[in-house]
Amino acid sequence: MGRLRQKPRSQCSSRFVGLLAARPRPVALRAGELGISTLEVDRFVCEAIFATMTNVNFDRQRFADDVRHTITLREQLKAQIETATGVTQTWPAISCYEPDFNDSLVSQGQDLSLQFISQAGNNIDIFSLKLTVLYGIKGVASYTFHAAEAGQEDSRVYQFCYEALAALDRQDLSLGDWVNIALKVGEINLRAMELLDAAHTGRYGHPTPTKVPLNPRIGKAILVSGHDIPQLEAILKQTANTGITVYTHGELLPAHGYPQLKETYPHLYGHYGTAWQNQTKEFAKFPGAIVITTNCLMPPHENYQNKLFSVGPVGYPGLNYVPPVSGGVPDFTPVIRKALELPGFTAESEPREVTTGFARNAVLGIADRVIDAVKTGKIRHFFLVGGCDGAKPDRNYYTELVEKVPDDCVVLTLACGKFRFFDKDLGNIDGIPRLLDVGQCNDAYSAIQIAIALANAFEVNVNQLPLSMILSWYEQKAVAVLLTLLYLGIQDIRLGPTLPAFITPNVMKLLSDTYQLKAIATPDEDLAACLAKVV
Repeated sequence: MGRLRQKPRSQCSSRFVGLLAARPRPVALRAGELGISTLEVDRFVCEAIFATMTNVNFDRQRFADDVRHTITLREQLKAQIETATGVTQTWPAISCYEPDFNDSLVSQGQDLSLQFISQAGNNIDIFSLKLTVLYGIKGVASYTFHAAEAGQEDSRVYQFCYEALAALDRQDLSLGDWVNIALKVGEINLRAMELLDAAHTGRYGHPTPTKVPLNPRIGKAILVSGHDIPQLEAILKQTANTGITVYTHGELLPAHGYPQLKETYPHLYGHYGTAWQNQTKEFAKFPGAIVITTNCLMPPHENYQNKLFSVGPVGYPGLNYVPPVSGGVPDFTPVIRKALELPGFTAESEPREVTTGFARNAVLGIADRVIDAVKTGKIRHFFLVGGCDGAKPDRNYYTELVEKVPDDCVVLTLACGKFRFFDKDLGNIDGIPRLLDVGQCNDAYSAIQIAIALANAFEVNVNQLPLSMILSWYEQKAVAVLLTLLYLGIQDIRLGPTLPAFITPNVMKLLSDTYQLKAIATPDEDLAACLAKVV
């Protein structure tokens, strides 16, 4: 990783050490210091934080239940700590807070939000960075939840989440402190993505380039949306030999590239639909049952709500929720029953397909060819175009940009932003596809490893590669990934379609001066600037 960083990787870590020293410790951290197991709490906290992300859970009752469970776990840990120490502890005020469950939790939450906002005082830039840290932690928690679900955990990630959340209540940290905490979020998110990558590749094998049908086949059908590959696997196991075909939607498209899934479950057939914001049209037309496993859930319409199911942190009032049972895996019998009741696909359509599975092993497997193509001038530039999609028309920028990328350039893409152009045929350069789908948003880890390997091969750092990153953002996972890229010292990132509203002009200037982070302009202007980059 040394070639990627502008400064020693440990620098922001060492600056973060001690920020919470000599203060009353939050309950979970104090328990950990005493050797009391907090694993149940750790996992629950990450899932609960995940539920607060954009378009994950709209169910007030689920949140009320989570708040009650949080208090129960907290008080149990307090009792264990006092038993272990034999001393009555002094706790931070936030560690003793309990809402009035007889009053509106929404109103109480709004009051607490206003109190948090009022802390901004005259330093709106510190408040901007606090929000950046908060949103980044939500992204970290989501990736950590997924990694733990698949058997990969690191107590340091859990510990940092508690430390960062506790720091949000502080008024004595400087702007520089908050910059370092934000960079530490990026460092920890890199570890969370590494854990998730290890979980996926260890369980399902490294992705390989795989052609995925976009046209359905005749028969009963279940559509699985979101990011959660272990939940997809559970559905595949429980639908084996039922005659039901399973399709992916949204960010589950890359699941088709994992060898253990496609070889073990031949009824994992194709991909249906595009990005999350198109759910209301696509779900209404799908003739089978639908399971949504993670963000982003659009408020469902009545014409398909009865065939839509949620799992994990996802919820909506009145929506069919499938709870975990044995080993944390849901019993998908209600989903299977609904799929068999519905007509499924009754007619064939014109064959169409896309290719996914260009994760790091697949790309690095042809690294010699890629390097030779660069050295001989056949590949002039790489563009990483990805991130979160959304509904606003200005996101057409990304489609136009990819369409205008010159024929001697390669586009790598990941996350749901790719659905603006994922089915376009850009051709190839000496057999190397010009459009490479690296995977989900968390597969930014894989893209980073590709960049590091190419930089090492050319004996330069990543910022000296003929590579430009043009990213779209929408929700908190994107914030976490951006902080990871900044932590790694990657420069000259273009971000759009608009800059985050919580980033103040002064913070943006700091990021621009330090990392050359900038807002997108027009496709023509940005392409010209990127291609003029001297390497």
